[in-house]
Amino acid sequence: MSQTPQLSLIVPAYNEAKKIDHTLSALRDWLTGRMEYEIIVCADGTDATAELVAEQQNADGRIQLVASRERGGKGRAIRQGMARAQGDIIGFLDADYKVPIEEYEKLLFWLDEGFDIVIGSRGLAESVIDVPQRFYRQLGSRLFGLAMHSLVGLRDIRDTQCGFKFFRNQVARDLFARQRIDGYMFDVEVLYLARLSGYRIKEVGVRWRDDDDSRLQLISGNWRNMIDLFRIRFNSARVEDAPLGCLEEAA
Repeated sequence: MSQTPQLSLIVPAYNEAKKIDHTLSALRDWLTGRMEYEIIVCADGTDATAELVAEQQNADGRIQLVASRERGGKGRAIRQGMARAQGDIIGFLDADYKVPIEEYEKLLFWLDEGFDIVIGSRGLAESVIDVPQRFYRQLGSRLFGLAMHSLVGLRDIRDTQCGFKFFRNQVARDLFARQRIDGYMFDVEVLYLARLSGYRIKEVGVRWRDDDDSRLQLISGNWRNMIDLFRIRFNSARVEDAPLGCLEEAA
């Protein structure tokens, strides 16, 4: 890449062969001509996701691939992407494309206004839910929110789990140098660390659609999430500061 990209976009993908081509094509179509960018796909799993990304990588040098046959967790995938990201702004977006990349313009406005972190949200008045979750998933999300706010705080953030978040480069490198959770609760951990560090966070309503393809196991997955919430609450404040930019080396 000839110059520092304005945007590094990390796409964690666990067995997303059915969707990854569409997602990458949509990202490239919208970003090309608007800004200098790089896309870093962190692909776990045993299906053909990595091979499909490699084909697009051969056609576009702005795409990078980090691949593993083992499932390392979304938090670990994001850390691996952060270790490679060079953009002035670094963000991530889910491989199933629940939030279209066009929504980035809403978040960029607030980054330009001086916020350190801007996150997409499904829980604000201006949020647009094209396809809602099933009722039991909505109920589970509400119960999760009660537990999370009770343990961790972050009461002013309505939606910690929307997979559409963007950071200034140095802020991202600082936070993800200290972030440890490999699973879904990494979002909460990063926001908790950001609040402890005094970074300015802005939550922005975005367009979102459910695809009814949750990878979270209702019982065992939520049990692990609760354990991770306790880890965040009682360990994160004592995590020894890592040198700025000293991110975990990707496998």
